[in-house]
Amino acid sequence: LKKLDVVFPILHGLGGEDGTIQGMLEMLQVPYVGCKVLASSVGMDKVYTKIIFEKAGIPEAPYVYIKKKENGYIIVNENFEEEEFKVESITKKLNYPMFVKPSNSGSSVGVNKCENNEELKQNIIEATKYDNKILIEQGIIGTEVECAVLGNDEIGVEVTNPGEILPAGEYYSFDSKYNDVTSETLVDARITDEQKEEIKKLAKKAFLAIDGNGLSRVDFFVENNTNKIYINEINTMPGFTEISMYPKLFEKYGYKYSELLDKIIKINL
Repeated sequence: LKKLDVVFPILHGLGGEDGTIQGMLEMLQVPYVGCKVLASSVGMDKVYTKIIFEKAGIPEAPYVYIKKKENGYIIVNENFEEEEFKVESITKKLNYPMFVKPSNSGSSVGVNKCENNEELKQNIIEATKYDNKILIEQGIIGTEVECAVLGNDEIGVEVTNPGEILPAGEYYSFDSKYNDVTSETLVDARITDEQKEEIKKLAKKAFLAIDGNGLSRVDFFVENNTNKIYINEINTMPGFTEISMYPKLFEKYGYKYSELLDKIIKINL
């Protein structure tokens, strides 16, 4: 690794996006692209991302944080105090539909939608196959949009206009992302200019709030009935495949694929 000029850690999920390999490259003093250790680890952990976004005043969906213990589950409240796990405690704070997510996971692995108490219990069990920390989120019914971000706080941050996700299924699951060819993306989201500008401001704020560097993709919802904007998550190593939004959005912005790669490398050398 020490012989390499620069590393692209194009690895999804744990070990790739969570700061682990970034820390190894830091120890070896090998230049690499993308977010550093702190932003990578925070960006991978959905619960701690939520806490930082909340502190930054970025609107997000209501949520409940639970943990798996040897003898069952506990709820971790806003003051990080442990409370007895009861389904009623969750349904008192959140309404169906809800989404159950492993706190540390990529590509929507282990993420499931639930419409009732029985599905909620089953989806919690499923999520704990991937992480002992579980995020239960209020479902937002609306348009899913994404911004691509480039830069850092030293050289400045460029943000593209939002694109739109049109999942084949009910939501953008692992299957919708990678297996279902009927999923679509639009590089120009069908929302108002005012909403686009607000989302771009929030994307930049979210990127800087986690101490982002190089590149990230920031995902949002625009709620159907209220037009309220909610941040969904930040992806510190977005996909670069032919169907990936990040290069598509920057191509629309004005940077060709090779030019975008050059810019990302230059930020980190």
